[in-house]
Amino acid sequence: MLYLILTLILAYLIGSIPFAIITAWIFHLDDPRSYGSGNPGATNVLRSGHRVAAVLTLLGDCVKGWLIVWVTQRFLGFDASHAALAGVAVLLGHVFSVFLRFKGGKGVATAGGVLLGIEPFVGLSCLAVWGLTLFISRISSLAALVAAIAAPIASIIFTSGDRLTFVGISALITLIIFVRH
Repeated sequence: MLYLILTLILAYLIGSIPFAIITAWIFHLDDPRSYGSGNPGATNVLRSGHRVAAVLTLLGDCVKGWLIVWVTQRFLGFDASHAALAGVAVLLGHVFSVFLRFKGGKGVATAGGVLLGIEPFVGLSCLAVWGLTLFISRISSLAALVAAIAAPIASIIFTSGDRLTFVGISALITLIIFVRH
């Protein structure tokens, strides 16, 4: 139990790493919290006009979500349910970053990475829904919310094993995304 608690704390701390601010600093851009939505995320970095910085932010946020789930299963020996809890911890770290006085991004890219780590078909389904919604509406936040709604549905369709846990985790991720939006 102590091992799990320490893993969740570490996942939260890794989730708290603000890739938008780091990327903005590397590319000598304004702090992404100073314009647009005021959130440190890829969409706000994109508003700076620097596409490479936005893509790197998106990848950094996504990878930290995926990596935590993967490492907890592959190297720490946790089962998929506990790895999914670590995924929620990394997402909470992203949206309530200890390094940013408990303010953070909206969590969409990190949630996507977590879902890819839990079950790739769930993550890919949500990515497809996000992309289609963005293509049709041209509204990033709408695409994020529609993709978040798709997560529990995709979990019902694509997960096996402890399905109730995965659907619950997906629903919790959806709730976090909605709260942050």
